[in-house]
Amino acid sequence: MNCLSTCPLYFRRASLALALIFVTACGVSDSESADRETAREYSVHYTLRPVPGGEAVDVELRLRQPQGLLRELSFPANPTISALDGDGDLQEYDGRIRWQPPARGGTLRWRGSVYHERDNGRFDALLTSRWGVFRMEDVIPRARSRTIKGAVSRTTLSFELPPGWSAVTEYASHDGTIVVDRPGRRFDEPAGWMATGKLGVRRETIAGLHVAVAAPKGHGVRRMDMLALLNWTLPELVAILPGTLTRLTVIAAGEPMWRGGLSGPASFFIHADRPLISENATSPLLHEVMHTALGIRPRSGYDWIAEGLAEYYSIELLRRGRAITPERAATAFAEQATWAEEAEYLCANESTAATTALAVTVFAGLNRELGEKSGGEHSLDDLLPKIAGSSADLESLTVAVQQLTGVSPDALHIDNLPGCRKMP
Repeated sequence: MNCLSTCPLYFRRASLALALIFVTACGVSDSESADRETAREYSVHYTLRPVPGGEAVDVELRLRQPQGLLRELSFPANPTISALDGDGDLQEYDGRIRWQPPARGGTLRWRGSVYHERDNGRFDALLTSRWGVFRMEDVIPRARSRTIKGAVSRTTLSFELPPGWSAVTEYASHDGTIVVDRPGRRFDEPAGWMATGKLGVRRETIAGLHVAVAAPKGHGVRRMDMLALLNWTLPELVAILPGTLTRLTVIAAGEPMWRGGLSGPASFFIHADRPLISENATSPLLHEVMHTALGIRPRSGYDWIAEGLAEYYSIELLRRGRAITPERAATAFAEQATWAEEAEYLCANESTAATTALAVTVFAGLNRELGEKSGGEHSLDDLLPKIAGSSADLESLTVAVQQLTGVSPDALHIDNLPGCRKMP
């Protein structure tokens, strides 16, 4: 029997009041839950001010938070970071800078040096009176955060630049604000390659990827040629590693930058003089694209895994994108095998050109073996998603292959890999 319709009036009123209290309480609970979710997000805004000709960038971190969510930031004490100043408690001990901000937030300021000579007057971080090319990590040190449980940052970025300057990073801009979003991290920090100064920039959407090619004006960078090659090849990469990248930023420059290529999160640097396709039918540009897409962080002695895969697929992507013929690709792999004979070791702390050629040959053999042992069902393509973003070594590579075929690959047997038996 429904009490609200049959009980005395006073009882019905009391019951109705209790019901209203219950409903109201439920509503308050939902609201409080939403408030708690909002309360666990705090705001971090970075402002970068290049000092033209001063070989440095002034950085300001502005924190806004409710209820003291971020309790401490710490990062290694580094001679490239100077002029530290901030609200709250700032001190150095145990080789780390530790900042305990005020409960409601505050500001931390420092100066980061942008001057890193790699060798013989070549730089992989430089800021001149007209332009700068460097990694965010050069001026924003990797920090550890201590927060209350469940707290996450909402991080944004802006620049204060000299007249006529612009800046290009790997991040998207929304309504004039650069949003820094690094999935899987509770404290988001800007990372990856950037260029600033008087720049030339070309942008295009290729296979769903937002691609930007940026370089200082007057450096002879073939921006449209790069985009053309990427138009042919990026769809092939996306087919192998769907969803790995949503954006790709190519930063290029000429002298006195280092004459090579260096990858970073969703971005990479390449020297203006590097060919798009080399005489041996490899591609320095696609080599760095593969490094960026795979994001492999090889363990010590296993650099050949990252370098070999990047070089192997620089040929493969050219072939699949019809930038070279199948016959030229076959010749390229044969030349790699010949070059590999000069390599004394595969497992080593640093890969030489001959080591990389040997690694390409190993992966070519592994690709054939995967096809044979799976009846044509699997190839090296199926291995890439399993190891992307990993700290790769021989054991993890072997396990990934076993997951595909059910057996250990002969191509990765220790006796077929010079120098690897000595690795721990």
